[in-house]
Amino acid sequence: MARKQDDNDTELSEIRRRIDSIDEQIQALISDRARLAQQVGQSKSGSTAAVDFYRPEREADVLRRVQARNDGGPLRNDEMLRLFREIMSACLAQQEPLKIGFLGPEGTFTQTAVFKHFGHSVRALPFHTIDEIFQEVECGAADFGVVPIENSTEGSVNNTLDMFLTSPLKIGGEIELRIEQHLLGNEKGLDRIERICAHEQSLAQCRGWLRENLPHVELIGMSSNAAGARRARDEQGTAAIGPAVAADVYELDVLVNNIEDRPDNATRFLVVGRELLAPSGGDKTTILVSTSNTAEGSGVLFDLLKPLAEHGVSMTRIESRPSRRKNWDYVFFIDLEGHAAEAPLTDALADLESRSSLFKVLGAYPKAVA
Repeated sequence: MARKQDDNDTELSEIRRRIDSIDEQIQALISDRARLAQQVGQSKSGSTAAVDFYRPEREADVLRRVQARNDGGPLRNDEMLRLFREIMSACLAQQEPLKIGFLGPEGTFTQTAVFKHFGHSVRALPFHTIDEIFQEVECGAADFGVVPIENSTEGSVNNTLDMFLTSPLKIGGEIELRIEQHLLGNEKGLDRIERICAHEQSLAQCRGWLRENLPHVELIGMSSNAAGARRARDEQGTAAIGPAVAADVYELDVLVNNIEDRPDNATRFLVVGRELLAPSGGDKTTILVSTSNTAEGSGVLFDLLKPLAEHGVSMTRIESRPSRRKNWDYVFFIDLEGHAAEAPLTDALADLESRSSLFKVLGAYPKAVA
């Protein structure tokens, strides 16, 4: 029995020795990668600003190849992607980290989306409103902004859509985030909760659970889930709804996990920046378009979009908003498969523009790498 134990100990020691050896190799390779990233930065006219040599299209291509190589595991794709995102984030931030504006304060889902897309080696800058995020990116105070665009349960975020009517910013990426809503607070039982403070979207996403489990509790809409968490921290009888990170930031307990009504609840975010991106090999294009001033009657929208079908371009989403030019006049936000600079989309967009009174490419960017 003792000999078998000795054999097991010897085998375990050998496994650990091999792990230590692999760790040394990994560390050396990461250092080599960081030095090469430094050389890339030095080649850009000596600039130390990460935004000058950050290439989202290149990063998306790297992540897609990571995903393809990971066939069969043993680590899940999302775990492997997270590791490589953090390596790239740290390498990029050696001189000066990217400055990323998000809808704050700390502890929001938008902040989580920032870290999922850019890694943690960035300066995450919280702003109070979506309008403020656009303004700070436009003036250069932030390199990029991350804003919510749609939720799988509650639909589009109209404020984000409306900003593109006047803003010169371009879409530089998309992030898909699984939304897990937790009931947060410091109360010792659900019967002690008198009110729940959360963003209206979160309240709506949990309305079934709330109706069934806390039907007599007052529901109070807040500017953000983080604002609700702050109030739950400071006010007796108040609970909040939000991500687990908000519980850590605001020193709350997770009273009930996953109270969202739909287990597939997800939110899509957009990355906004100042430049159009080059093709990455797996892209999406978003356009803003309106019908011709002289067009009227039935079939107007069908005629406007006919070039997409004629050129074999797939439309994945269309949303209408008031144009702000005159009453009952609308513009359309359309997501398309492909990059605006590549055929067949280039030809389709040229034809579509000729039929429009308003036409604008809002961005051509890599599809979200899950």
